[in-house]
Amino acid sequence: MDKSTIIGIILSIIAISAGMVLKGVSLVALINPAALLIIFLGTAAAVLIAFPMSTIKRIPALFKILFKETKAHDFNQLIQIFTELADFTRREGLLALEQRIDEIDDLFLKSGLQLTIDGQTPDFIRDVLIEKIDAMEYRHQKGAAIFTQAGTYAPTLGVLGAVIGLIAALGNMNDTEALGHAISAAFIATLFGIFSGYVLWHPFANKLKEKSKSEIQYKYVMIEGVLSVTEGESPLVVKDKLSAYLSPSELVKLNKNEGAEQEDIDEKKETAG
Repeated sequence: MDKSTIIGIILSIIAISAGMVLKGVSLVALINPAALLIIFLGTAAAVLIAFPMSTIKRIPALFKILFKETKAHDFNQLIQIFTELADFTRREGLLALEQRIDEIDDLFLKSGLQLTIDGQTPDFIRDVLIEKIDAMEYRHQKGAAIFTQAGTYAPTLGVLGAVIGLIAALGNMNDTEALGHAISAAFIATLFGIFSGYVLWHPFANKLKEKSKSEIQYKYVMIEGVLSVTEGESPLVVKDKLSAYLSPSELVKLNKNEGAEQEDIDEKKETAG
């Protein structure tokens, strides 16, 4: 589970509920089937109108991405992989990569290395891999757009729900107490619309965009690594080039890991000696 998504939703519900109680509003007022119908079913209808069914079918998968904890991209490990591959290819040649390609789990990285093995030029490899990233980014943008649009429709439907409620309230002007309750209920739709739009749908869209950006950056590091290996650059040059994508804390971690590995190598040499 993605803890930040769950915690955010829980905190938002607590904030609205506590705020209502502190303002003297009963939480029972939220039990309004008409408002729920107008906002949530209305938003679903608007999204269905706005997008083709091929895009709508992706909504369950998008919710899975939102609520499933995504494994953080380990840039340090990726840099170490390319450093080892650079050292290996300088000793054994590019064609020897075929011996190592089965060890690679990432399909994007594997396809890039396969192009290298096939003898393609660096420019061709870059173009092919960037096209794959562009296609992936377009798919991600379409998914995020669903929630962005839902966040746009929901508050407007909230206003529509309030108008409908006021029409019903004004039809019963003789009973002052009933009129007050009717007007209060009318604005529940507005509350649901604003809450769902700006606390759920827009943040959902933003989270999908952030996860997409992280994946795209990770794949661009792969492109630079594949090109460095293809061009026969030294392991040190590969490390320095790819380290540009690391934050200062990640760079410190990388150097510590390398230092620990070197100590292990030295100890083994001393033991063997």
